[in-house]
Amino acid sequence: MSVKAKYQPVLDLGEELEVKNGDVVVEGDILKIKGMTKTQYEKNILWDKIKEIGGEKPSDIKANITVEDDSVYHRHTVKSGESLSKIAKHYYGDPMKYTKIFDANTNILKDPNVIHPDQVLVIPNL
Repeated sequence: MSVKAKYQPVLDLGEELEVKNGDVVVEGDILKIKGMTKTQYEKNILWDKIKEIGGEKPSDIKANITVEDDSVYHRHTVKSGESLSKIAKHYYGDPMKYTKIFDANTNILKDPNVIHPDQVLVIPNL
């Protein structure tokens, strides 16, 4: 299996995330990729996929992934049935960090128990 075929799920994820300035080159047995994600969260998702395929320190891929907006961790569009604690659990692994999300969005949220589908919330860096 070629190194490009091995990491095809990473390349597919990059397309799904709409990575900008993407470039993929194979040099010998090493896949070199570069690009820019919108947020740190998206960069982390790509790295998680790389590690899932190649292990904790893969030697057959070199990735240079930059972040377009490092002022936030991510921007999340609320879906029906979500709460700030569910969103905090998803991004931070801790539902009690919902207050961080609320505090970062007081311009559009007045009550941490009231959010609406299609609102775009800032998920702050911790």
